[in-house]
Amino acid sequence: MKITVGISDFVYRQKPNSGKTYSLLSFSEIAKYAQDKLNKNEFTKGYRDGVVIVKIDDELSKQFICPFVEINDDSLLKAEVARRRPDEEHYIRIKATNGKALETGSVELIIYRNDVLKETNENTTDCDWELISFHALPKGIEEMPMGAVTMMRNQLQLPGGTKGYYESEKWAKSVHFWQKYAIKEIE
Repeated sequence: MKITVGISDFVYRQKPNSGKTYSLLSFSEIAKYAQDKLNKNEFTKGYRDGVVIVKIDDELSKQFICPFVEINDDSLLKAEVARRRPDEEHYIRIKATNGKALETGSVELIIYRNDVLKETNENTTDCDWELISFHALPKGIEEMPMGAVTMMRNQLQLPGGTKGYYESEKWAKSVHFWQKYAIKEIE
């Protein structure tokens, strides 16, 4: 039986001028790509059962725009209070107000199984899986750790989080990454 991949409402926030990875492809094209990969068993396991990561082929990666800049001595950073959705707690988001966005090296699609989304009533479709997010990794970065705020939300099972537990090394890698890179503020 063929696995189906739908589009979560959550992923629609990834558009131009959002400060997030966005794509020149449509969300439907991305979900179809993920569906084809899942049906070929071409994915890696995510942070828990029911979460998988699909790598985009190198040539197609050029269709995704990376929002990150590398932090250096000249970086100007801005902190702002933010939240992704009205029902979530606020958090402190750091953005770089200068610097050049890095070139996309690779792209990961984050796909959640429907039953995992139903745990927190966050399923959008009746498909087997849903496209939740996609991340353009800067060239030279092999693996982008989950953001520490997302990990906290998941581990503490706060609104917007999906139950998960992380080892101390995962926490350390997340903090380390976010000390080296920031999202470029849209001007």
